Amino acid sequence: IANLTMSHFTTIKVQIKNSEILADVLTELGHKFETDTQVRGYRGDKTNAEYVIRRSNSYDIGFRKGNDDNYEIVADFSAAGINQSQFVNEIQQKYAHQMLLHTATTQGYSIEAEEVMEDGTVRVVVGRWI
Repeated sequence: IANLTMSHFTTIKVQIKNSEILADVLTELGHKFETDTQVRGYRGDKTNAEYVIRRSNSYDIGFRKGNDDNYEIVADFSAAGINQSQFVNEIQQKYAHQMLLHTATTQGYSIEAEEVMEDGTVRVVVGRWI
């Protein structure tokens, strides 16, 4: 995770490439979002993003493609009143889980079992007939 500050926006590079799975993750986590619009920040600052979670306090959270095809999260986290590391970790964990399920099923595996361990780790068992 790298932080780059432009005005009051913080940009966090994340290992997220699949836009459909990102949209599914945002929905699964209960975030309503708009597509291809502007992220609102401090003193009216704005920047473009592919997915934008609108916040009632006018400090939005955006997801936009970086130069390396990975998404980056852009927001003024402190003004938005959001715990940055908790938010990013939750998004990345759900994305990794959804990517695993997607990849397994597209490669012919079936999901045989899924359980959440005491420490929050998700255990997934996949299988395939040969």
